[in-house]
Amino acid sequence: MSRLTNLLRWLERYKYVITIVIGIVVVGFIDDNSFMRRIQLENQISDLKAEIEIYAEQKEQTLKKLNELNTDPEAYGRVARELYFMKTADEDIFVLSDDMANTDDKNEKTK
Repeated sequence: MSRLTNLLRWLERYKYVITIVIGIVVVGFIDDNSFMRRIQLENQISDLKAEIEIYAEQKEQTLKKLNELNTDPEAYGRVARELYFMKTADEDIFVLSDDMANTDDKNEKTK
């Protein structure tokens, strides 16, 4: 019985400290709106903002290319040559491949 009374006295003596510690643990780590969750969300927000900047730059580049296609009549030919390997009557196209370099690397690794 004396252990139980000693425990109850100790709890009564430090009840406010225990309540504050439990509150800090709940608010800091366990709750859905905890400090840890807030830090994770802030990191996610900063990653998303960086991604937004990348997409904004891509949008600007795409708008420039679109504007160029709308204003320059030779731009269609240039795009066709670069992306689709089309050619005019007086041109020859050489497509260089790095397949041989890849097979050489594989042969060297197996030796």
